Amino acid sequence: MTRALFATELYEADIGDDALLGELARSIRSLATDDDAGRRWSADHAYRGYTSYASLDDLPRRDPAFADLARLLTKHAAAFAKECAFDGAKPKLDSLWVNLLKGGGQHSGHIHPHSVISGTLYVEVPRGAGAIRFEDPRLPLMMAAPTRPDTFVTVEPRRGLLLLWESWLRHEVRSGTSKSERLSVSFNFR
Repeated sequence: MTRALFATELYEADIGDDALLGELARSIRSLATDDDAGRRWSADHAYRGYTSYASLDDLPRRDPAFADLARLLTKHAAAFAKECAFDGAKPKLDSLWVNLLKGGGQHSGHIHPHSVISGTLYVEVPRGAGAIRFEDPRLPLMMAAPTRPDTFVTVEPRRGLLLLWESWLRHEVRSGTSKSERLSVSFNFR
């Protein structure tokens, strides 16, 4: 008999709100034009495109579309926390930032320290956009284990796709073949 231990959960939902996605897309493009500090940080860190990660920490107070999104994300995070059996915990949105990733852009493997739940909402996704890839959390402990075909799980982004995962789960954005920009919103809950 074999049984699975300590499963790693990945929450997936489709946000069918085209009006909200449209508003978010307009806001992301506006921020990419107006946020000098974010553009500078992106250039200094070789981020291919723009991110508000290190420059703006008040998007839900700044823009009604992000306030609507924050409420929506909080509902999904509560559902995910329940699925993960987080013992009655009520996740609180800690940070939220936008990403405008140019064609061929990528983001190397990382985790989200000091958070419990992290995630991404895909706002605009051109054909050939880079996928998000999750790493088996046991990988650093496998020592002499033979190669496995499922050491990484790749999820192809699509407009309106919402992904949530526990913040310790290492992930990366793969380089895609698209020449167009991919727009997304990433966030953390504590």
